[in-house]
Amino acid sequence: MLNFVYNVPTKVFFGKDQELKIGQILKDYGINRVLLHYGKDSIKKSGLYDKIVAKLKENDIFFIELGGVHANPELDLVLKGVKLCKENNIELVLAVGGGSVIDSSKAIALGAKVDFSPWKFSIKEETPKDRIFVGTILTISAAGSDMSDSCVITNTDTGEKRGFSSDFNRPLFSILNPELTYSVSKYQTACGIVDIMMHTLERYISLGEPTEITDNIAIGLLKTVYDYGKIAIEDPKNYDARANLMWANSLSHNSLTGLGRKYFMSVHQMEHELSGMYTDIAHGAGLAVLWPGWAMKVYKAAPERFLRLSYEVIGIKPSNDKNKDIEDGIKAIRKFFNEIGMPDTLRQLNVKEDTLKELAWNAMFKGKRTLDDIVCVDYDLALEILRSVY
Repeated sequence: MLNFVYNVPTKVFFGKDQELKIGQILKDYGINRVLLHYGKDSIKKSGLYDKIVAKLKENDIFFIELGGVHANPELDLVLKGVKLCKENNIELVLAVGGGSVIDSSKAIALGAKVDFSPWKFSIKEETPKDRIFVGTILTISAAGSDMSDSCVITNTDTGEKRGFSSDFNRPLFSILNPELTYSVSKYQTACGIVDIMMHTLERYISLGEPTEITDNIAIGLLKTVYDYGKIAIEDPKNYDARANLMWANSLSHNSLTGLGRKYFMSVHQMEHELSGMYTDIAHGAGLAVLWPGWAMKVYKAAPERFLRLSYEVIGIKPSNDKNKDIEDGIKAIRKFFNEIGMPDTLRQLNVKEDTLKELAWNAMFKGKRTLDDIVCVDYDLALEILRSVY
């Protein structure tokens, strides 16, 4: 097991009606000035917006608001948020939504403390040294941004989608009420299921010595999502299913399922280029298409880890042909994604075949890197993977 530092300072308020405590939570932290940040109209249609605003007013919390976050959060809106925070001496960005809203909030919180664009953090020209706080009220189980140290933003001017990690990205607190996800559509629920699984799969399938406790946590989380994901799709108001997905969402991306291992998350890197170019593609949908193609090309580099995935998560019965067992497991995961409503080809996502070379080249940062994971994914292999799932 490799050395690691594990520090997750985010305080979690989990369960029914926890969002109604938002005013008191802010007062307990001494927060008096808030930017209320959200997506489009869903929180207003559900009544959540009115509940939050009422609690802020009851507790004399000053707030301004900024809605309009897209599925792939954009730099332009981040810069508007930064301006609002500076003009109004905002102390905390309250993110009400899913991973996109939370990531946008993280970028705003960092930008509020510097005199340059927070995009410089995304492209690693600058390193965060301070921020105002971020708090979250989660409404979709997917990205795990409510406890993670990562932040992913899209620059529409350059067509780039970039992520970076920093302890300054971890929220001060996160409110997780599974009931708030009841109204999430089947498609978005499915996208979330994929994203949760990928955050752990890409940590678990990595090189290095066994890390038994970390591996057991990862396998347990994957099996839970595989089992309860099906229930949530069929019965959207099943509290246990939604609760397990929501907690798995948080644990899958708060560093826990990769402790003691070295990983790179190649498929995530490739998908960032995909949804960066085609901004209407949901992140989870892109991952659902790309991961099986990647797995089929690379599994021989880490066969024991893929075997455990096939046997313990998918339930494949061991045979005398281990390669077949692995391939059957990968095919079963692809089938599972398809059954919950995810696409299995890039064509279904309206990706143009003549852009595959550009996507592969962009994934290499235009020749500046390779994706060094359990195998080195260079331009040629990236293109081969893209073509295999087209």
